[in-house]
Amino acid sequence: MASLMLRNLSVLVTCNDADDVLRGVDVYCEDGFIRAIGTALPQEASRCIDARHMLCYPGLINTHHHLYQQFSRNLPQVQNMELFDWLKTLYEIWKNLDMQVVRYASLTGMGELMKNGCTTCFDHHYVFPRGAGDLLGAQFEAAQTLGMRMLSSRGSMDLSVKDGGLPPDSVVQSVDEILRDCEDAIARYHDGGYGSMRQIVLAPCSPFSVSPALLRETAKLARAKGVRLHTHLCETIDEENYTLSRFGKRPLAYMQDLGWVGEDVWFAHGIHFTDEELDVLASTRTGVAHCPVSNMKLSSGIAPIPQMLARGVKVGLAVDGSASQDGSNLLEELRVCYLLHRLQSSKRAPSGYDVLKLATRGSASVLGRTDIGELTVGKCADMFLVDSRRLELVGALEDPRSVFGTVGLRAAVDYTIVNGKITVEHGRLTGIDEAELAAKANAVCAQYLAKGT
Repeated sequence: MASLMLRNLSVLVTCNDADDVLRGVDVYCEDGFIRAIGTALPQEASRCIDARHMLCYPGLINTHHHLYQQFSRNLPQVQNMELFDWLKTLYEIWKNLDMQVVRYASLTGMGELMKNGCTTCFDHHYVFPRGAGDLLGAQFEAAQTLGMRMLSSRGSMDLSVKDGGLPPDSVVQSVDEILRDCEDAIARYHDGGYGSMRQIVLAPCSPFSVSPALLRETAKLARAKGVRLHTHLCETIDEENYTLSRFGKRPLAYMQDLGWVGEDVWFAHGIHFTDEELDVLASTRTGVAHCPVSNMKLSSGIAPIPQMLARGVKVGLAVDGSASQDGSNLLEELRVCYLLHRLQSSKRAPSGYDVLKLATRGSASVLGRTDIGELTVGKCADMFLVDSRRLELVGALEDPRSVFGTVGLRAAVDYTIVNGKITVEHGRLTGIDEAELAAKANAVCAQYLAKGT
């Protein structure tokens, strides 16, 4: 059995129920799980790290991404657009996705996430051009290469421009075709067990790109198969106007009528909820993935996260797509989240430590995972380590729990550990040659973008 020992950790921030911060402890990991935490542990491991100067935290958990967008970021033609125009422009690029593009976009996007302390990624993939191949398989292969814990969605769209939606005809499918593919993806890739490294989520894109029939039937299928449900909701006023004009209901009421609230559902963004709707989220245990940087870039608004937390709404942190965030750095989202909500209300805003817990315990809850998000015996051995002697941390470690929310970190972490295996060491990915990956990915990106011009 593979084993790992971290000896004499300077600080271990557990994010457990008691919010314990432990000093000078060892952490013993075996077969992917934390088996012991204590001082001078007697176990011997196949790999041992001298961690006497290290700060250790639970691995960050990304609750909403679009990894395929890694190759359509920082494009000048969309930099000043808001969501609907932004989407319509980029669909003309995204309709050319294939397995090679998705593989290299996933490798580079997840690689960046991992270098910044993220150990679990949920990817909302919903663009399936005809003849593109097994795109989810390409994603899971990339995750395995890097060693990342991954949830991927069999997303979907059935309304093209001619039906009143936004995407072109080539990336939409019929409801029956989508449901068949969803069943196949669950059968091929979903592992619902404790400690799972790969799971499937069913995730129609948004209220303005899918039909009521698709939403209703997807919810039925997901519950029959025991998988979770996800979509974008309440991201923009344009979306709100769309559901009001087309269905006579605000977005949440529309989704609620179709069976889309509950413990097994989470929405991305959640910016434009009313107070009454926040109460519905809380009472139904429906979750929200908060994407602060993306919400800012697309001028979508500021999600009412303090109000959600006050009501007990499940909230996780996310980077969103690489084209609306221009990166894949969940550690950056911590500090932006902390600062953004202080801009509105310093008294109700989450603290630096609260934001860390959003990205760990909160995100785990949103994804329905009880095995990740904290560093306690019996949980998955997912964590990241940062050397406390770094120049950028001088004078900032009085409260190590909150340092990445308040101060942030502008370089890769020293170690990332997933499933008890070192996936980042001294700031570099261990599972792949970064220079070779970057060169190949840039070549694939150039060929892909040339098709969309």
